[in-house]
Amino acid sequence: MIVTLVFFAGLMSVAAWWLVRQGLGTKPWLQAQPAAELVATGRPSLPTAKMGLGVFLAVAGLLLSLIISAYVMRMDMADWQPRPVPRLLWANTGVLVFSSAALHWASVAARRGNRPGVQDGLLAGGITALLFLVGQALAWRQLAVAGYRPATNPAEAFFYLITAVHGLHVLGGLVALGRAGTRLQAGASMVKLRAGVELCATYWHFLLLAWVSLFALLAYAPSVTWFVALCSAPFR
Repeated sequence: MIVTLVFFAGLMSVAAWWLVRQGLGTKPWLQAQPAAELVATGRPSLPTAKMGLGVFLAVAGLLLSLIISAYVMRMDMADWQPRPVPRLLWANTGVLVFSSAALHWASVAARRGNRPGVQDGLLAGGITALLFLVGQALAWRQLAVAGYRPATNPAEAFFYLITAVHGLHVLGGLVALGRAGTRLQAGASMVKLRAGVELCATYWHFLLLAWVSLFALLAYAPSVTWFVALCSAPFR
C-alpha cells in the first residue's frame, strides 16, 4: 500500500509538471493574440490530445504501481521462490533506451521543421521497439526452457505478468507510432506532425521509465528484505 501511494503521488507530481510545461495552466480567454498569428508561430495546440495522454499515463502508472505493490507483498509469503533474471533483459533495456532517444530526436527534428530527421527518428524508434519485444519473447523462451513457467511458482507468474503488461503498452505505442509515420508519408504539415511526434515521444519516455522501474524490481527486490518488510508491515 505504501509503495502504491508513494508511486502514485510521484506520478501525479510528474503529470502536473508535464501539463504545466505544455501550457495547459494558461488562461486562453485572457490572451488577445490573433488566430492567424497563432498559426504563424507553428506551435501546435492540442490540449485535448495532451490531456488524454496525461490521463492515460496516470491510469497506466496506477496499474503498474498496483502490480508492484502486489509483487512486493507476495514476496513475503513462504511459497515464494526467486527466479533468475535473464541477462538478455539488460540488452533489452539498452534497446529501449535507444528507442526512447530516437523518439526524442524525432521530436526535436519536428520542432525544427526537419522532415527527414523526423522520418529517421520514427523509423529508428519503431525498429528498436520491435527489437525490444522480440528480446522480451526470447527471455520468456529462455526461462521456459530452463523450467521456469507461469504455473511453476508465483515468482515466475509475476515475471510473465509484469513483462506482458509492459509489452502490451509497447505494442499500443507502436500503433500510435505507425499512425504518425503514415501522416508523414502522406505529406502532412509539420505542425500536425510535430504534435503527434511529441505525444509519441512523451509516451516512449513513460515506457522507458516504467520498464526501468519494473526491471529494477524484478532484478533486485528479492534481495532487499528491508524494502519488503516496509511494504508489507501495514498488512500484518
